[in-house]
Amino acid sequence: MSARTVMLVEGESDRCALETLAARTGRDLAADGVSVLAMGGATNLARHLTAYGPDGPDVRLGGLCDAGESALFSRVLARAGVDGAGFFVCHDDLEDELIRAVGPARVDVVIEREGELAALRRLQQQPAHRDRPVERQLRRFIGSHSGRKLRYAGLLVQELDLDRVPAPLAGALRFA
Repeated sequence: MSARTVMLVEGESDRCALETLAARTGRDLAADGVSVLAMGGATNLARHLTAYGPDGPDVRLGGLCDAGESALFSRVLARAGVDGAGFFVCHDDLEDELIRAVGPARVDVVIEREGELAALRRLQQQPAHRDRPVERQLRRFIGSHSGRKLRYAGLLVQELDLDRVPAPLAGALRFA
């Protein structure tokens, strides 16, 4: 791999969000020598550190993870002798960050544009979700169907006001 920086992210939706934000801000990650690798889950971090960490190619390592995985990331990074300064933690997860940054009303608009507003409303009326805050309902909706997380990651980053980019996503892009 010829990249000078490797950004390790948990999944494809994280990769999509980071690459979409880069494009929106005029960054060409490939031209900058940055590769964003979706690991297929946080539990694959150790395997990727073996390939790209201190004993691997000469690259800077950074990444993005969910709050629930931050302790695992810290342990695995420390065990591998990797500086964690380029790793950024999302509050809950990236979808939570994006929903808060875009705002529930604008997320509804995006969902409506995608033709899925009726499906969202059905989920919101289910007894298990009815009394939850709208942000939790939206997060559940985005994560409830195969391919939605990936699709909405790009759409919500496109909808973001660039002065409201979630701090972990902005930090990861600055590091990259």
